[in-house]
Amino acid sequence: MNTGVKITAFAAALAATFGTAYGVGKGVGPVDEPKKAEHGGHAEAAPKGEGAAEGHAGHAEGAASAPAAGGLQVSEGGYTLALDTPTPAVGRSTLKFAIKDAAGKKVTAFTTEHGKELHFIVASRDLTVFRHLHPVKAVDGTWTVDADLPAAGAYKAFADFKPADKGAKGAKGVTLGVDLSVPGAYAPKPMPPVNPTADVDGYQVRLGGTLDPGKAGELRLTVTKAGKPVTNLEPYLGAYGHLVALREGDLAYLHVHPNEGGPGPDVSFTATAPSSGTYRLFLDFQHEGKVRTAAFTVRAGGAGTALPAPSEAGHDAGHDAGAHAHG
Repeated sequence: MNTGVKITAFAAALAATFGTAYGVGKGVGPVDEPKKAEHGGHAEAAPKGEGAAEGHAGHAEGAASAPAAGGLQVSEGGYTLALDTPTPAVGRSTLKFAIKDAAGKKVTAFTTEHGKELHFIVASRDLTVFRHLHPVKAVDGTWTVDADLPAAGAYKAFADFKPADKGAKGAKGVTLGVDLSVPGAYAPKPMPPVNPTADVDGYQVRLGGTLDPGKAGELRLTVTKAGKPVTNLEPYLGAYGHLVALREGDLAYLHVHPNEGGPGPDVSFTATAPSSGTYRLFLDFQHEGKVRTAAFTVRAGGAGTALPAPSEAGHDAGHDAGAHAHG
């Protein structure tokens, strides 16, 4: 199945079409410098029948233009991510935060996207810990969520949301980022090496394609289990996959657009990177009632950044099983 998605940068928003939202993806290549953020860096692969245009709000359409960076600011577009618990303890901690408007008031009205009013992501600065969380909002606009933070050190939290529509044009998506610090002895881990495959909980996910700075490229993730293609991925928040990309160093958040597609074994996207550099890609997918996350290290820009194309065996097997939906 092919599910296309475009990645937007998440810096002043995020980088690599990782603007100010959230996303999904596959192959990887070079990336450009982050610019203005519009939507967060997370995208979703749409279930069969859902169009790519229905990605996250605030996505800048058109792969030709250079993506903006997002998620690098705590305040943007008149909104601020106010974190009440900036120094949580190691282990399971409760995080509380609010989105405040330009007047300092807590925002209580949001537009539901992909089943949620707000998507909350926490990642360690060394990009070895990733959490896609689903906070609960109180009547007064305070959000609460439990997070498992396994080690002391520096983390960053991202809030990806779309305020309630105002006016004829409606509101745009916003992705904000704020630092977290978990007290204790901190020893950052090295970035995992570049590898086109990731093993998670008995599944193998293969990433193929290229991510190039300022140039659209196809990314495709192929999910197999015990050597057989998984052709019955289950919708998770209305999509067959969610991809978040974070740039090493500043943690610019990359945004991805989903294309129409089916339940596996392939989840594909069209992505444009905002700058050269090293990125970590995190793919959430659901199968047999459980969500799993496959992570990849990708280098964008320079020589040797192209990943090998997925084997055709996986595609053929998917078609033979009759589970490949028209993408």
